[in-house]
Parts: sequence; structure tokens; C-alpha cells
Amino acid sequence: MTAPHSPLRGVLVAFAAYAVFAFSDASIKILHGSIPAYQVAFIGALFGTAVLPFIKGKDDSWLDMVRSSNRSLWLLRFVCGAVGAIASIITFTKLPMAEAFCLLFLLPSFVTILSVIFLKEDVRWQRWAAVIVGFLGVLVVLRPGFRELSVGHLAAAIGGLAAAISIVVLRKMGPAEKRLSLYGAALLGTIIVSGILMLSQMAMPTPSQWFFLASYGLLGAAGNVMLMTAARMAPANLVAPPQYSQMLWAIAFGYLIFDDTIDLPMAGGILLIICSGLLTLARERKRGTPLPTSVVSTDSQAPLATTKSLETAGAD
Repeated sequence: MTAPHSPLRGVLVAFAAYAVFAFSDASIKILHGSIPAYQVAFIGALFGTAVLPFIKGKDDSWLDMVRSSNRSLWLLRFVCGAVGAIASIITFTKLPMAEAFCLLFLLPSFVTILSVIFLKEDVRWQRWAAVIVGFLGVLVVLRPGFRELSVGHLAAAIGGLAAAISIVVLRKMGPAEKRLSLYGAALLGTIIVSGILMLSQMAMPTPSQWFFLASYGLLGAAGNVMLMTAARMAPANLVAPPQYSQMLWAIAFGYLIFDDTIDLPMAGGILLIICSGLLTLARERKRGTPLPTSVVSTDSQAPLATTKSLETAGAD
């Protein structure tokens, strides 16, 4: 087996990619809401365009970003890209990093539910059990009635749902749709929608804030490129599970930088949610469907990186 196709190296690259995503997300929190969420999403997406040369195949045209065989689904990804990006920024601004991640890790459960409703997938009891475990974990973390919930919790739910819809759309559109079109829908959605919304409230970033805005966008783009590389080295079912290492980074950042703490119930809830996600991934590996790989990135595009259509991207 040659080094470029070593599964072990692919898994290691995946771990590195998810670490890069975690640093990207930490850049949001370091801003402490000093820049409006719409503006952060807009600037981050502009920096995120750095990944486009790696997405574009040699036979693709840049106009393929706005072309589609199914305009309604393309527009749905357009909207979900913007909603997911803005919601994730609000989530990391308002919540401790570990809590933000554990709520966004409900993504696999949302995908399961939406796949049943819209794709008519046959979901057996194992995947439903994983969904139930995930929502039980959320109840343990949130403890409704015992602690105050905030807009950050709502944003996490919206962000996870938007990302799940994007993945279901990806499955529905299938491999016939060009990856540049799929990627362009969410990226353009974030740029255009957040660009319009930020006109009512803008702030001039300081040099240090520009650094973290660039870190957010460029690291997110780099994470996507690294996941594409990992997907060429190892099967998607091996590339997906390392996403949960983001929780370790979140706990470390929270403790060392943001003075966050995790109590025993929250730790138990996090474990339940992670178990739920891993159970879902274990079931998905036999189905040949795009896996819900990374729950958060600059443009919520990471699931594209491990689809079969991208595993040969480097050969285009």
C-alpha cells in the first residue's frame, strides 16, 4: 500500500482537519461578539473562497457555481448555508465551546429524521435508538427548568438543523450534480445573505480582530482541503469519527482561554450525544451515503469532502 493511500495517514489527516476546524471556531469566540454575527459570516465566507481552486475540476467552469440540475434544491442549500453559518457564529459567541459543540453534534440525529421524512429512507431501530440517546443527552446538558436557556441554545438547534437539511439535499441531488455547484450554493448564500443583513449593522474591525476573522475563514477553508485529502487516503467511514475529537479541543480551549467549566451532568450529556453520533455513523457506513462529517466549519461544507464524488477530486 502506497503512502498517499494509507488509511492510517488519512485518519491522522482527518484528526488534524478537525483540530483546524476547532481553532477556526475558537477564533469566533475570541471576538466575544464585538463584530456582528452577519459581518463575521460575510468576512469569513470571503476568506473561505480560498478553497474554491481545490474544489474546481479541470473541466469545470466558474459559472458552474450557480448552475444546477435542480434549482429549488440548489436554492435550499443557498439558504441553509447562510442560516447555518450565522447560527453557528451566534452559538459560539453565546455559549461555552464544549456546550456549543455538544448541541451541534445533534446533526446526525437531525439527518436521520429528515432522511425518513424527505428521502423515505428505511431507518431501523438501531438508528432510532441513536436519535433517542442523542436527545436524552441534550436534555441532560440543558436541564430545562433548572437552568436558563439563551439565544445561543436556539442558534445551536437552528444551525444543526440547517446543516442537516444541507446534507439531505446533498443526498437528494446525488453525484450527478457538480461539486462546484453544491459548494457554491452554500458559499454564495452565506456571502449574499449575510452581506445584505450586515448593512444595517457594521463595525470596523481592529487589526487584531482582522487577524481572528481571517483565522476563522482561512482555517475553515484549510480544514475542508485537509478533509478532501483525508478522503483520498482513507474510506469515509474512517474519516468521519475523528470529528468528535473537536470536543477535546473545545474543553481545552474553554478551560485554558475562556474560563469555561463543565459539571458532571454536562459531561454525562456530552458522552450520550457522542455515543449517539458514533452509533449513527456506524449504521451509515454500510449505506454508501454521504456522512455527516464535520458539524461546524466556515461554510458548513465539510460533508462534501468525504462523498464519493470528492474522493477523486485530486485526479480531476
